[in-house]
This record gives sequence, C-alpha cells and structure tokens, in this order.
Amino acid sequence: MAYKITDECISCGACEPECPVHAISEGETAYKIDPAKCVECVGFHDSPKCAEICPVDAPQPDPAHPKK
Repeated sequence: MAYKITDECISCGACEPECPVHAISEGETAYKIDPAKCVECVGFHDSPKCAEICPVDAPQPDPAHPKK
C-alpha cells in the first residue's frame, strides 16, 4: 500500500530527497505523498526510505491506497 504522511510531520524535509520516484512534496503545512506515485520503494530499497529517515515517524502505510 502507498504511504501517507501523518499530522506528526514537522516539515523538516528529510523525506523528500529520499523518495526514488519523487512522490513526496512540500504541502502548505506539512509534506505529502502522492499515493498514485508511491511504490513503497519496491525495486529501489529494502524498505520505505521516508519511514526510515523521518525523525517523528510521520510516514505510515495508507490503508486507503492498497498496493496494486
């Protein structure tokens, strides 16, 4: 499933350069993940890099967007 960034986001920007498919962008108050682009880093890394690098664990699996 795609990931989403929760309200815990502190807008530090650490996640954006880690995304291999450029699915993460800066929103008005926090970063956001485009679920249509998110591939959970499959084919690029062993696990989602945004979740690994985030200091507040804001990126979380999004059950509203299951993997296709």
